[in-house]
Amino acid sequence: MRTQRAQSVLLLGIVAGLPVLVHGQQTPNLSGVWNLESSPTTRYLSYGFMAGDPPMTPWAEERFKATRPSFGPRSFEDSNDPVNPTKLNSAGCFPPGVPRIYLQPFPMEIIQTPGRVLEFFEFNHFVRQIFTDGRPHNTALGATWLGDSIGKWEGDTLVVDTIGFNDKTWVDRAGHPHSDALHVTERMRRANDTTLQIEITIEDPKAYTKPWGAQLQFRAHPKWNITEMVCEDNVNFDDFLKNEAAKK
Repeated sequence: MRTQRAQSVLLLGIVAGLPVLVHGQQTPNLSGVWNLESSPTTRYLSYGFMAGDPPMTPWAEERFKATRPSFGPRSFEDSNDPVNPTKLNSAGCFPPGVPRIYLQPFPMEIIQTPGRVLEFFEFNHFVRQIFTDGRPHNTALGATWLGDSIGKWEGDTLVVDTIGFNDKTWVDRAGHPHSDALHVTERMRRANDTTLQIEITIEDPKAYTKPWGAQLQFRAHPKWNITEMVCEDNVNFDDFLKNEAAKK
């Protein structure tokens, strides 16, 4: 009976957007479908985290000059963006990584359970796990696209610490690079019933001379569902079939 009652309270909290009862304590509830919105600190929404360039090291500046985004002021038809395929770059559709995935113009759903918070992104249905059960980072995993994320609650704020990235992604859609030493800290809080704030701090001593970042603001959409979005749909499938036919 006790287990059934706890499950009922948890489900009620998730559905109603109320604090969730976890291990006898109320935890702020971030659950819901959220979509990035414009704010004073996201002047170039869906492009970068700041209006100008972040404080890059010579190592990062050299690599930044070699990036060719498919979107924004520095867009190129022959883009080498690892995420967004174009007519001349059909090799895209690799994971955006963190924090860039927040800038992809698609909503995300936060699903909150005891010991774990999930971010379910509509973009290619990527799922990110944030463990909140007190475990340390799993450094045995090696480098990954989304990194290894652990979180803890500080009052009404979920503080997320992520390391363990590979160096194959860009920090943003503008093409700013990072190394495998990237360390991302996020402070997530529900400012009110309809607003989620995520304060992002980016640290990478090989790529940037000091920490930098931004605060993103998301709007709740309780009537939205995460739908199918497949990055590969942006690649010309007819060209793929022609190439396959030519091999025969």
